[in-house]
Amino acid sequence: MDQEEKIKRIDRAKDKSRAREKDSERLKVEENVFDVPTLKILYTLSNKGIIKAMGGAISTGKEANVFYADGPDNKELAIKIYRIASSTFKAMDAYIMKDPRFTNIRNNKRDIIFAWTRKELQNLKRAKSAGVRVPEPVLAEKNILIMEFMGEKEAPYPLLKNTPLEDDEAKLIFDTVVGYMRLLYKEANLVHADLSEYNILIDPNNLTPIFIDMGQSVTLEHPNAREFLYRDVKNILRFFSRYGIKDKPEELLTKIQAE
Repeated sequence: MDQEEKIKRIDRAKDKSRAREKDSERLKVEENVFDVPTLKILYTLSNKGIIKAMGGAISTGKEANVFYADGPDNKELAIKIYRIASSTFKAMDAYIMKDPRFTNIRNNKRDIIFAWTRKELQNLKRAKSAGVRVPEPVLAEKNILIMEFMGEKEAPYPLLKNTPLEDDEAKLIFDTVVGYMRLLYKEANLVHADLSEYNILIDPNNLTPIFIDMGQSVTLEHPNAREFLYRDVKNILRFFSRYGIKDKPEELLTKIQAE
């Protein structure tokens, strides 16, 4: 073997080593997501033709990772997988155990996460039916939620917090967000319960807000519904105050709840 070939072989070995290191880093991130039961569900969904191909990670959150996927008929999907091993299910407890829709859930991590996934599917359906722009829900299976992908060319739409806006654009988005909060309250009987610039996407084509992450959303019968709504109102006003919007929380709360 000549010297040039030896150098090429060493370079190839280095490239493989770097690839293994990258794979190892990726697996560390994903090892709590792709456990054996989750992989079995994904395999079944693939066999049924619901998922054609899995793509890369869209986002990594405290409780779940979201992945891009191809669906049937060239439909773009987002696959949200709740981590069973590392989810802080006690944080979920306040939102689900007092929800009248989920009164018979056993108080263990797996059952709470499965119920939480079904809850997010139901909340998205309610919100969409009420006229709120949300990812269209497809199905929930154990700890996996499949929904419409909100983005272009496999890249998700930007979060509100990352969207540069002029004051007049911000006012339009603010008015739409408040309108959506009212629709949720009056038509869907829901409070988002975690609404902020981190859980709103902005469609750059028309500056339309899109509400996401609705697993914790509660019905108005939940004993903490008003408290959660007030917190949502304060979060929204805090963010939009940088654009000169100075509404008071009590006034906005009245606007959302008014007959």
